[in-house]
Amino acid sequence: MTSMLLRTAPRGLALAGLTVVAIGATASAAGSLPDPRVDEAPTRGSETAVLAGGCFWGMEGVFEHVKGVSQVVSGYAGGAHETATYGEVSTGTTGHAESVRITYDPSQVTYGQLLKVYFAVAHDPTEVNRQGPDVGTQYRSAIFYASPEQRRIGESYIAQLQAAHAFPSPIATQVAPLKGFYPAEAYHQGYLARHPDQPYIIINDLPKITRLKRELPGLYTPN
Repeated sequence: MTSMLLRTAPRGLALAGLTVVAIGATASAAGSLPDPRVDEAPTRGSETAVLAGGCFWGMEGVFEHVKGVSQVVSGYAGGAHETATYGEVSTGTTGHAESVRITYDPSQVTYGQLLKVYFAVAHDPTEVNRQGPDVGTQYRSAIFYASPEQRRIGESYIAQLQAAHAFPSPIATQVAPLKGFYPAEAYHQGYLARHPDQPYIIINDLPKITRLKRELPGLYTPN
C-alpha cells in the first residue's frame, strides 16, 4: 500500500523511484461511452452526488471542470463518523472510501452525465480496491446513492456499459447507499488546484482533465 508514503507533503519526491501508470478509463476513448439510457429529468435546482474512485484529489479536480457543477468537496463515505479522518481511513480498515460530494444543477448537467464523466475519465472502474499507485479498499470504485432514483440510474448505466462491452474487463464499481459523507481535512480541499506542479498530480490527475476537455468538450468548463 502506497498511500501513507505518497499522500504526505513530499509525495512527489517519493514518486521519483516508482513507475507510475496514469489513471484513466480503459475504454478506447471517453467520447465512445454511450449516454445513459436512464437519467434524471433536467430540472433547474441543486442536487448532490457522492462518488468514489481513487484519490479524491483527482476526482475533485475533474468534477470542478464539469459544467453545471457549483462545488466539489473531498471527503469520506462508507464508514462511521468516528473513523472519518485521513489517518484512520488510510489504514483501509474503516469501510470508508475517499470520495467527493458534487453539488450540481440538473438543468445544466444531469446525474447520468456526471456518471459518464466518472466512468469515462475520472477513474478506471475496472480496478478492484485500487487506482494506479494507490492500493486499498479506501480507493475502491463506488457510487453512493442518496435516493432510489440515483440507485436506479447508477445500476442501469453499469448494466448498459457492461452490455456494450465498453471496457475490456468487468466493471468493479459498487453501488451502495449513502449513510453519511464527512468532509476531509482542510489541506485536502482544492489540493490539485493548489499543487499543479506536484509530480503525483502531473502524472495521475492532470491527464484526466485534459481528456475531459478533449473527449467530452460539451461537458467541460475551464472553471
